[in-house]
This record gives sequence, C-alpha cells and structure tokens, in this order.
Amino acid sequence: MAEEFPMTGGDGPNSYANNSNAAAKAADGAKAMLVAAIFENLDIETLQSRPTTFRIADLGCSVGPNTFIQVDNIIDAVSQKYHKKSKVQSAGELPEFQVYFSDLVSNDFNYLFATLPRDRQYFTAGVPGSFHGRLFPEASLNFVYSAYALHWLSKIPDELRDINSPAFNKGRILYGNAPYEVGQAYSAQYAKDIKSFFHARGQELAPGGLMVLLIPGRPHGTLPAQNSLAPYFQPLESTLADMLNEGLLSEDKFDSFNLPVYCPSVEELRALIEENGCFDILTLESIGQVPFSLPSAQGCRAGTESILRKHLGDEIIEPLFDRYSKNKNIAGSASLVHDDRMAVGFFVLVKRKVL
Repeated sequence: MAEEFPMTGGDGPNSYANNSNAAAKAADGAKAMLVAAIFENLDIETLQSRPTTFRIADLGCSVGPNTFIQVDNIIDAVSQKYHKKSKVQSAGELPEFQVYFSDLVSNDFNYLFATLPRDRQYFTAGVPGSFHGRLFPEASLNFVYSAYALHWLSKIPDELRDINSPAFNKGRILYGNAPYEVGQAYSAQYAKDIKSFFHARGQELAPGGLMVLLIPGRPHGTLPAQNSLAPYFQPLESTLADMLNEGLLSEDKFDSFNLPVYCPSVEELRALIEENGCFDILTLESIGQVPFSLPSAQGCRAGTESILRKHLGDEIIEPLFDRYSKNKNIAGSASLVHDDRMAVGFFVLVKRKVL
C-alpha cells in the first residue's frame, strides 16, 4: 500500500493552494505543447464510435487553481479538434465532458470542490486513491493528465533506513551527492512505481486515448547523485542538520528521514514505458530547466509538512520552519534556472495502442 504524503490543504498561508506558483509556471510553460499534442494526435474518428462523453482524469491534482486552469486548456483543445474534424457548429454538438480529479485519500477534496469554477463546462467527480494502482474501470478514459506529481514515490525505499545496508542514507534527506547505492535504491523504487502506474493506465485508457505527463527529470547520461531535486531541498536538509547539532532533533530521526521523490533520466523513463507495451510514445522531450527560486518557508511547508509530521513528530514543525525562514541559503537566492544541478522537466505524450 502506498504511503500518503499529501500537500497541505485549505487556503491558509502554508497551504499548497497559496504556494504552488512554481508548479503553475512550469505547467503554463508547457501549455502550447499540451494544446498541440491534443490537436495533432487526438483521434476523433475512434472516439466517435464510442459514447458521447469525453472523460478526462487529472492524476495528482492536489488543490488550488492550477488543476482547473489545465482542465480548461485540455477541454478547449479537444473542442477545437471537434470543430475542425467533425464540422461541429455549436457547443451543443460537442461531447459532454466528465472530469475526474484524483489524488490521495488524504488530499483536501473539500477545499478542491469548494473552489470549483462556477462557470465550468464539465461534470466533476473526485476519485481518491494512489495513481500507482487502478482507479477507473477498463477503457473508461479518453485523456489522462498529470503535472509534476509522478516524481513522488509510493514509499521510501527500505534500504535507506537500514543501518546495515550500503544504501543507508546517513546525514542526508535525498540522494543528491549520495553514494551510488542510495541513488540505485531510489531508482529501483521509481521503476516499480512507474511500472504500476503505466500498467493501471493501460487498462483504464480507451484505445486511441492520450496521456500527457509533466515529470521532473535529469539530463541525458547522468547518474541520480549528479542531478536531482537536491538543490531545491538543500535548505530543508541544512535546517534539520542545524537542529540535530543543537540537540533539538535526535540522530536516529534525522538519519531515518528521507524524502520520497525521484527524478528519472530520459533513458530510464523511455525504457519503462516501452517495457509496458500498451503505449506508443509520441513525444518524450525535455522542456528545459524549471525557472523558480528556492522555496520559501511557506512553500517548503506546503509540500513537505505531512511527511515531516509523520516521521519527525508534530512538535518539530513550528521551530523547524521558523528556523527555515531565517536560513541564509534562502535569503536573496537567485533563480535555479541556470543551476546545472537542477532537475529538468520532461513533456511526455503517449497514445494507448489500438490492439
């Protein structure tokens, strides 16, 4: 069973809804590719032989405005394709749109649905559960979208917390600049998770259905330790290390805490998709380095509070992020876009094979 580490819900100062600008910028940067992918590759003829509802799933939707913006972009592109290929003259001739917002059971679905756009042109449903397993009936989806969610692992590799393992990740919370074995443990867990993800989507997507994924990655030919999200999380690691040195955090807790995130290389990702066998890879390319700065205390807390509470305890949260906000590595930090250690992003477009 997947471990659950949801983004911080609600609309408070530490919520993901108010601290997701980096993800929004990255997704917006890929908007043109998303629209073109749909317009050029959506098979209207295949869809017209099926029911008149077009079903879309946003996997790892979290909360906040980002998911609604991308859903609107998807529906607009699909509608344009229908207008061009099927000579549709009015909105009434378009298929009805059903959008499934899916994330972990502990995601703040109450806030998500309270903020749904009132003028939306689609039906909605929430689907709680891990995208590492089945979520929908067979061949029930026409389009799947997931943005900057697939770097989250279903669990932390066991070897990282085994003191007798060569992958014991002492003194670090991620795999950047770690021994080779640490990176391999992360890579192996990622492979298991992505295989499960594509196996499930292979069953759920209708023949000819499309899937677009935005995934943090690393450049061609690099090892995990050479390029990861480590620079992004380094201020959190250094703040925890300071608390350890001052006796405010035990060594056992620090050494056993690892973030369950991994950025694959393009070679890894391509091999895993091809191994599945259910999809044609139409696009798998880098969309450049992600142009954002080191996260503020609120931004870091929005993404990591749940896992920090689970592994380190409730009592550490306030003092940790108070110290984090004063971390000199954060103050005045420049954008990481030119840092060659920072992860790149991948735009992935696949089509479900018609067997």
